[in-house]
Amino acid sequence: MRQLSQDTLIAILLLLISGGLMVASFDIREPDYGQLSPAAWPRVIVAVLGFLSFLYLLQSLRTGKAEVDTSEDTGKQEETALNSSKQHVRAHGTAAFFGYWRNVIWCFVLFFAYLLSMPYLGMLIGGVSFAFLLMSALGGWQPRQLLLHALIAIIAVGGMWALFTFGLKVPLPPGQLLPRF
Repeated sequence: MRQLSQDTLIAILLLLISGGLMVASFDIREPDYGQLSPAAWPRVIVAVLGFLSFLYLLQSLRTGKAEVDTSEDTGKQEETALNSSKQHVRAHGTAAFFGYWRNVIWCFVLFFAYLLSMPYLGMLIGGVSFAFLLMSALGGWQPRQLLLHALIAIIAVGGMWALFTFGLKVPLPPGQLLPRF
């Protein structure tokens, strides 16, 4: 009998959790007002989670359990393990620390700047700026990439802003640069 891999077990667990969440979403109280059910968005998110978990299950079943090397040469295996562990050793010092954690630091600094700029720039301009700067800081500053980063930032943040502002009628912070819609 074939033994299930850890990925397969986790995928099954995620599917069970998704099913439980979907069943629990039917216990959400339906108010007498409004057009959209309060359970609509949780069900959409749980359905996407369930679909992705199902894809994860299919992939884990297709690849199967990784083959374990059972060779008798344990000295060679120990040497290989020692060499691979040396690759994960980081250099010491302040410059090495900031070099290693550069992307994480960029994320926190830019997000903090985004939060500080929110009252002045608003969600639309601040969000587009934040997304563009973060993608550029993490992905590079070449001209072709900058155009792609700008398009992704405008489409993603602008689309979310339009959905909340016009579709859901949720007012987002306009800032001092844009009038309230």
